[in-house]
Amino acid sequence: MNRIFHARIAGYQYFLILVLGANAVMALWGKHAILAIVWMLLLVVVIERIIHTSYTITTDDQLILFSGRFIRKRTIPLKDITSVALHYSMKFGRFSILRYVLIEYGHGKYATALPVKEKEFIALIEQRLTKNRI
Repeated sequence: MNRIFHARIAGYQYFLILVLGANAVMALWGKHAILAIVWMLLLVVVIERIIHTSYTITTDDQLILFSGRFIRKRTIPLKDITSVALHYSMKFGRFSILRYVLIEYGHGKYATALPVKEKEFIALIEQRLTKNRI
């Protein structure tokens, strides 16, 4: 059975939605229709990407990174994954701006994931990797 992990919404994504929405409202307020349409289209693309991002580990040992309908999905065979680890960006003592899962695969290729259940995501990938190596 396929295991689907949904993406966590990071703080910077909320901020991006707020900024794009404010720009769209201000463009409408200033009667700049074309600029308002551009801001609203960007807002739709960002919201759609945030809502539909998911990470699927299939029964045939594939990791599918789906980032919304407007972006092509990326499929990574689990046998190609060399390491999976939890990383932090911009750490200040115990606090960090962003927590993400870094996936290294192939020859120096990297992918990032923001699953809601990070530890379960990492544990499942490592479990499938050890099962395949035995």
